[in-house]
Amino acid sequence: MKRIPALFLSVCLLFSSFPVWAEETPPVTVSAPAAILIEASTGQVLFEKNSHERRHPASVTKVMTMLLTMEAVDSGQIGLDDMVTCSENAASMGGSQVYLEPGEQMSVRDMLKAVAVASGNDAAVALGEHIAGTMEGFVALMNKRAEELGMADTHFVNCNGLDDPEHLTSAYDISLMSRELVKHPLILEFTGIWMDSLRDGAFGLVNTNKLIRFYEGANGLKTGSTSVAKYCISASAVRDGMNLIAVIMGAETSKERFADTSRLLDYGFANYAIAGSLLTPEELAPLAVKKGKEPFVEIGVSDDFHVLVSKTKLNSIEKHISLPEAVDAPLAVGDKVGEVEFIIDGKRIGGTDIVAKTESKRLNPFGMLAKLSKQLLFGNYHATISEPVV
Repeated sequence: MKRIPALFLSVCLLFSSFPVWAEETPPVTVSAPAAILIEASTGQVLFEKNSHERRHPASVTKVMTMLLTMEAVDSGQIGLDDMVTCSENAASMGGSQVYLEPGEQMSVRDMLKAVAVASGNDAAVALGEHIAGTMEGFVALMNKRAEELGMADTHFVNCNGLDDPEHLTSAYDISLMSRELVKHPLILEFTGIWMDSLRDGAFGLVNTNKLIRFYEGANGLKTGSTSVAKYCISASAVRDGMNLIAVIMGAETSKERFADTSRLLDYGFANYAIAGSLLTPEELAPLAVKKGKEPFVEIGVSDDFHVLVSKTKLNSIEKHISLPEAVDAPLAVGDKVGEVEFIIDGKRIGGTDIVAKTESKRLNPFGMLAKLSKQLLFGNYHATISEPVV
């Protein structure tokens, strides 16, 4: 049956250009002076309150410290089993710590655990010095990475979050670096720990992020508190394939910090969802390949296709699917074979490529001759059912 562009009804998308959709959902309120809620895969802002107000972040700073550490691990610059030697400077850090002694060695893995779970200021500095040579060099890398991420409200002075008049960021900027951090799944193995230990069990750890134990789907990221910053958090949680990140800054108490965070996450999970693909298996049936070693290829949407769905607006978007009856070989995984666009109220609000998920190399002349002979031998019935005609 010939494929033609088709119009189908599916779920609707939420885009910032359609604020009226959000107005139909009762707004959520938080007591903290600054906050934001985003969906991680799309970056869509679901709620914000004074999100660009520059404030002291306390140990939420360590989101950037962990990000640079994970990027160094992923690039091969350092390994998780590399040993880190604590300097006099790192050991001198006050506040929350794991009481590293000058000259004491721990693996990158254990240092990350100390930062993510116990919020060790000493471990954060030790990691920074291990990566960049000095804390000042590491802070320069932090500010460079912040600029690359578009964190226009941010200036870092240290890598652990100890108060400094010039050490400032915003809830929005924290959401940007937090979103980048969760692109490294390995970090969640550290930030998602509730209880653990260091030094062969001699030093116990309990996560400063109480949501890890008490909020369904919570997997990170970092708390922070000082007398100046008050109570802050960047919290990540995943349910039904959707990753939300909630940032709270300047809450008056720890209890209010966690209550505000839970309220934001509840709001997000109750009202939105992620649709990884809006197309059905029937709409993405295998596609015929002409002159290919494999007569059909599996197809699907691009891997980076994510759509934020408003649960209050089901069945209001139109899908326009464009696919040919067959494509020519050779075809590699990821090659574009068609496209789909999404329409609402006559306006295009999104779309993505349809790509090959399997490959089909081109037949050489001898292969084409053998295939044609097979078709002639077994007749048109077999050719039309199992193979495209060359």
